[in-house]
Amino acid sequence: MAISLTPAAADRVRNFLHARGEGLGLRLAVRKTGCSGFAYVINYADDINPADVVFEDQGVKVFVDRDSLSLIDGTEVDFVKQGLNEAFKFRNPNVKGECGCGESFTV
Repeated sequence: MAISLTPAAADRVRNFLHARGEGLGLRLAVRKTGCSGFAYVINYADDINPADVVFEDQGVKVFVDRDSLSLIDGTEVDFVKQGLNEAFKFRNPNVKGECGCGESFTV
């Protein structure tokens, strides 16, 4: 079981945490929503929850709750900039389909 980060994603998290002045790493989860069933929830982790599984990649800790992990195990998190837009993107090997707008997925 693992979650990995591209160099761009790791840099973004490190830079943001440094500018923020606090935080332990990146928190990644999944919630039921959207037209396809699930959506990613991403935030910065300020504490460790009892249900968290913690991964470390490129010096950045990634916190994932056990319920979400089965849906996103093996996911690579990237950070991309396209013009004025920038966002985290997910390469999840468990995804069977995505909605047209790209906001939700099925497994």
